[in-house]
Amino acid sequence: MKTLSALFTMLVALCASGCTPQSPAQRSPDEAPPGEVWLTPQQVKDARLEIEPTGDRPVGGLVRAAGRVTFDDLRVGHVFSPVTGRITKILAQPGERVKKGQPLCVIQSPDLGTAISDMSKAQASLFQAEQDWKRQKDLLELHAAAERDYELAHSVYLNARAEMERAERKARLLRNAGLDAVTQEYVLPSPIEGEVIMRGANPGLEVQGQYSGGANVELFTIGELDRVWVVADVYEMDLARIKKGAEVTINVLAAPNDTFTGSVEWVSGALDPITHTAKVRCSVANPDGKLRPEMFGTAAISVNPETKFAIKRSALLLLGEQPVVFAQIGTTPKGLLRFERRPIAVDEMSDGAYVPVRNGVARDERLVVNGGVLLLGLL
Repeated sequence: MKTLSALFTMLVALCASGCTPQSPAQRSPDEAPPGEVWLTPQQVKDARLEIEPTGDRPVGGLVRAAGRVTFDDLRVGHVFSPVTGRITKILAQPGERVKKGQPLCVIQSPDLGTAISDMSKAQASLFQAEQDWKRQKDLLELHAAAERDYELAHSVYLNARAEMERAERKARLLRNAGLDAVTQEYVLPSPIEGEVIMRGANPGLEVQGQYSGGANVELFTIGELDRVWVVADVYEMDLARIKKGAEVTINVLAAPNDTFTGSVEWVSGALDPITHTAKVRCSVANPDGKLRPEMFGTAAISVNPETKFAIKRSALLLLGEQPVVFAQIGTTPKGLLRFERRPIAVDEMSDGAYVPVRNGVARDERLVVNGGVLLLGLL
């Protein structure tokens, strides 16, 4: 307690003496000039000042970038209607989990009946063409028909078979069950297993078929949110440091107290011509579903640190808006340690315990890295 009391008394005395500016002629040789603080080695020890020499340090172990949450495109299905018609029944609601192939809605459509009817007509045409071809083949073997008639019948048969295959594939594309009945109802199935994220379908809604060339409306979005993507925009100067597989930490505004982790899956091979940023896709686990598509957040991507001339971040003090540091510049004739306040310029965008220096201090200078605020109070 006596040591702290003595230190406090010293600080008050130094502050009092520094309140009235003095010219060099008025200042005593035992008084520190403006911008300097003189302390005894014992006072430095009692104040627990930490002093560290400047030099090259590892800086920038993280690259921060703005990001946006999106679906993993292999775990989401955007469902459109393949037929033109009117929705008559809704079978799945938002938030409901569905299996692959489970019905989502029923659409009354003439396209389905037309497809089944066309297949039946194609079957009949194929049967007739096949019989004619076989008949011409038999006649040709008996020399009772011209070879030209046989070739014509064979060509008609091949065309009929191609038409049958086309009609059958179209019918199978539109039908979920058997092909033995003509119906006007199309049951829209889920393409994947997952949760109904969005439903744009309503009873009575007129929909345009995907294969009709009209404007399609997304009727359902089915997806899994236990793993999502975060797409970050990384500036050109940081792009070369980002590697596939690097660890990523995600923070979003909607969950300020939560941190999500993932890894870099893909780095774009091209830059945006306007912003000169590249897309970096990160795969992030989302077991609680707190990350939702289109949320904005920050991605901190781990990179190999660079070695630069830097100082410890804790050495920086703010005097108004100007960053300053205290450098130990020697001793007085009476053995007092001299500390000089210096304005400094640093790269504050760098992450980590050390920040690169632009100007203000030189290599191998000794800076106060802890307790500098005490010296600032003595000026």
